Amino acid sequence: MSAPDGATPPDSVERKLPLFALFEEAGKFMTGRILSEAESSLQIELDSGKRVKVKAVNALIRFEKPQPALLMASAQSQAADIELDLAWEFAPTEEFGFADLARDYFSASAPLEQQTAMLLALFDAPHYFRRAGKGRFKKAPQEQVQQALAAIEKKQAVLAQIDAWVAELAAGQCPQAIRDQLYKILFKPDKNAPEYKAVVEAAKQTHTAPLVMLKAVGAIANAYQFHWQRFLFEHFPRGTGFPSLQAPPITDELPLASVRAFSVDDSATTEIDDALSIQGLGTGTVTLGIHIAAPALAIAPDSAIDQVARHRLSTVYMPGHKVTMLPDEVVQTYTLQEGRDCPALSLYVTMDEATLAFTGTRTLTERVPIVANLRHDQLDDVLTDGFFDSTDPVPDVNEGTHVALTWSHELRFLHKLAKHLKAQREVVRGKPENFNRPDYTFKLGTPVDADKGPVGDETVLIGTRRRGSPLDLIVAEAMIVANSTWGQLLADSGVPGIYRSQASLAPGVKVRMGTKAQPHAGIGVKCYAWSTSPLRRYTDLVNQWQIIACARHGNLAALKAPFKPKDAALFSIISGFDAAYTAYNQFQNGMERYWTLKHLGQAGITEIDGAVIKDGVVRADSLPLVLNVMGTDGLPRNARVRVKLGAMDDISLDIGGTVVERLDAQVASEEPEDTEGDDLEDLGGPIAIAVDLSDADAPAQTNADT
Repeated sequence: MSAPDGATPPDSVERKLPLFALFEEAGKFMTGRILSEAESSLQIELDSGKRVKVKAVNALIRFEKPQPALLMASAQSQAADIELDLAWEFAPTEEFGFADLARDYFSASAPLEQQTAMLLALFDAPHYFRRAGKGRFKKAPQEQVQQALAAIEKKQAVLAQIDAWVAELAAGQCPQAIRDQLYKILFKPDKNAPEYKAVVEAAKQTHTAPLVMLKAVGAIANAYQFHWQRFLFEHFPRGTGFPSLQAPPITDELPLASVRAFSVDDSATTEIDDALSIQGLGTGTVTLGIHIAAPALAIAPDSAIDQVARHRLSTVYMPGHKVTMLPDEVVQTYTLQEGRDCPALSLYVTMDEATLAFTGTRTLTERVPIVANLRHDQLDDVLTDGFFDSTDPVPDVNEGTHVALTWSHELRFLHKLAKHLKAQREVVRGKPENFNRPDYTFKLGTPVDADKGPVGDETVLIGTRRRGSPLDLIVAEAMIVANSTWGQLLADSGVPGIYRSQASLAPGVKVRMGTKAQPHAGIGVKCYAWSTSPLRRYTDLVNQWQIIACARHGNLAALKAPFKPKDAALFSIISGFDAAYTAYNQFQNGMERYWTLKHLGQAGITEIDGAVIKDGVVRADSLPLVLNVMGTDGLPRNARVRVKLGAMDDISLDIGGTVVERLDAQVASEEPEDTEGDDLEDLGGPIAIAVDLSDADAPAQTNADT
């Protein structure tokens, strides 16, 4: 390569050093004054005064004039005007130097500025020219140039599209492409996607937090839809619909049980999993029948229906809506519907009528006559503690209460038994179960589309049910008997099941799921295997397959059961269920909190009464609401306060308050209280989104942007 005009060749025999040099360092071109030169390196002083050591081979141009800053300014200006396609045409097929191409492109006497401009242009056009060494290049094949130019054009079009979307967002309009990708952008973005980049840039330009901006432009229809669609995106990305499935019939020849069974559920319940029966009252020996819907008699493991259930793992509940584990037509095939002889897995427990001591158990598959579906929301006002403490029948005072007369003897015995069983468990627990707080019910106005559920602006009424009401106690204790008895049956038969266990009631010791029969300290039983809700919990369906194998095959059950010891599929089910069930419960809690905040606004509630449960946190007396409250510092647990509510945010589900009055004596009772259920994880707060405004390529961070 010939030396650039006005420059001294690197191999010049002249002893006098040129004043300046242009060199390449870490992919950048820099200039400076040459201070000294060794055999293979130069000492150069930059305009900033910094001195650097540069390899001699990296010094591409040495020159005496003009000044380095003037040279680079002129070269950069001229480089921008070089027509790269024309320069590519001028370039030889073989390897060439930048100064040679400058002479072909500009003129044979191309000055130093033009030679430097060509160097900069070639270096910045890898789609046209490949680097072949220091200051040397080779033109790219024509086909590759065309492909590269097409890619550049596409990139420019994408950049133009991003700019257009940013302009729309800044103007208060949401592009359809961003609306369609909203939840992916917020929670699982491709940070190279133009939609994501547009949201980031628009948020920067408008100085607005992403969620605030997206809600303002209408991408988020309302807070309810935000929570609902976020949940669907995470857990039901293909929607909540079911594929076309047909419930297989139960073909087994099942004997008809000689019982009259009844269920107890809420009126909205369609998945009626369990029913009860009583035989032998007044004879000295009573038999309690616990009858569980038996889809496992028809649904085979790995069948199409099983695959759907295994994917969903549980029914998801929320105020005014639910997403079922199984299609409704499948549920209706196996549910314990009043007026039908329903296939069931039955546990019969015999006991002494006077002492209530259990004397034996039997497990059968059979058809059970379901005589009645009792609804506790219709009977709670009638079937009170007074009813169960009395020996007199209850008058038929309104529609539905005649059921209390029909079942009075059975219900009173079951209530007596339930209290006895609860007392026994409390001895094992080491302390009583406290039901200090009510259960809350949410009644929403009729949605426009029942299949799609609420839209978020329905009127909501929040009611209460006493936790541990007589009917609840009856059903709960019966289910504990079934789950603990069948759990032990699996263990004794050497058949693996899915158990829930808790090592102790010590703080921080949580309930765990596993395949071993271990004590459940929280319930007070030797082992506990969910088995009583196979229509709405997948663990129960799995356990039902295993229990049926025990009931039918006895000592051969371990060989006949679908899941064998140490079955990898069983561990996979446990892991998946645990994660899904936790997520579903968190969503349910979040939606209940949403509707509670909605109720506060609809009812115009600005103050609430509550009790301090820890520093800075108060639980409302009459609503399912826990909130951060200022002014509680130093107040003991259980101190009663009146709280003025602050602003609420239905996106973050956040609401705070300030203590305005102490309601109890200044020396509040600090008696120990059962802290089970003091779940403070649903206080609301910032929503964790994956939109990073500092750097589109940076990891996701939590943005408190609502």
